[in-house]
Amino acid sequence: MRRLSLTAWIFIGMAAGIALGAFLPGAARQLAPVSNIFLRLIKSIIAPLLFGTLVYGIAGAGNIQAMGRIGVKAIVYFEIVTTVALALGLAAVNLVRPGDGMRLERTAAETALPASSTSLSAVLEHTFPTSLIDAMARGEVLQIVVFAFLFGAACSAIGDKARPVVNFCESLSEVMFRYTKYVMYLAPLGVGAAMAVTVGTKGFSVLAGLGKLVLTMWAAQALFVFGVLGSVAAVCRIPLRAFLQAVREPFLIAFSTACSEAALPRALENMERFGVPRHIVAFVIPTGYSFNLDGTTLYLSLASMFVAQAAGVHLSLGQQLVMMLTLMLTSKGVAGVPRAALVILAGTLATFSLPIEGVAVLLGIDAVMDMARTSVNVLGNCLATAVVARWEGYRLNQEALTSPYSSPAL
Repeated sequence: MRRLSLTAWIFIGMAAGIALGAFLPGAARQLAPVSNIFLRLIKSIIAPLLFGTLVYGIAGAGNIQAMGRIGVKAIVYFEIVTTVALALGLAAVNLVRPGDGMRLERTAAETALPASSTSLSAVLEHTFPTSLIDAMARGEVLQIVVFAFLFGAACSAIGDKARPVVNFCESLSEVMFRYTKYVMYLAPLGVGAAMAVTVGTKGFSVLAGLGKLVLTMWAAQALFVFGVLGSVAAVCRIPLRAFLQAVREPFLIAFSTACSEAALPRALENMERFGVPRHIVAFVIPTGYSFNLDGTTLYLSLASMFVAQAAGVHLSLGQQLVMMLTLMLTSKGVAGVPRAALVILAGTLATFSLPIEGVAVLLGIDAVMDMARTSVNVLGNCLATAVVARWEGYRLNQEALTSPYSSPAL
């Protein structure tokens, strides 16, 4: 039993919670404190993790200025494609509405929080923090992100004098990922308790909604790969057969491990063999791990709206667009490790006064969705290197991966 993975234990906890909620609903409802403790620990991760990863990511990417033209092209491409992914996820979840029929509820503490205004002027004003500490204490994710972006840019501009601060933020992000790992050890108990309480209170309609969410997410990811990424490859004249051969192995590694970092070495090597110059590969793929998480951003838009639907909260188009802007910014702090997206989702739900219980419910099926979104992340970053190389006027290998590490310019 000790050899079971954390994912296996989460599935066991979820199954036990469903069974307990179905057969002993009265006892299941008494497990709410266990679920709430786990959710409080998840919320404690958000602020320091976002601050550390964003500041280090921005300040550590000072080579964007040195790369000049390539850096600008890569960032523009990243933002366009991730925006399309968010829009696709938003359209899919509004079309299918997998959260309808469920009834997630906010806790008493969440209900007591004042509702934020959603007018354009109020949103713009509320985006900028008066105090980082106050923003962290109140869980204002967008304010933390804005402060971190400006702070990271200032560190990058100062250069070596800011190195101690950047090193601190790097260490902080690493510590928070280890902290997250420790919290996730409690995930089987937290997920089991959350599923028991949810099923015991609301019945089996929860499971039908989760099944619809999984199918919607996989269909949206497939549409994004074949429709969006396929169109990009065609427009940029990427040799499709050789590209698929190049990305096959890193894609499968990411899919099987649900960890994009595990696929990084093979992705770097194969894209060089595909004909992308080494300086483009070395810049675009690592930068894309922070700025070009297509599968994750699509998932976040689906999951956040799913929780809103399950909570019976109607969000206007304007509110949904503000939420997508928040996700677009906060997703830049998601690292290539399993389940980090749930931390970003928890922060977004808190910002928009949606029940944090949705995170625990989604964690039960997260492993199934994590494989899809992580492999799409890797595929999107590999395509980004090819697009930037074509944009720079380089030819890419037309045949199998047998050519040397070189890329002749046109």
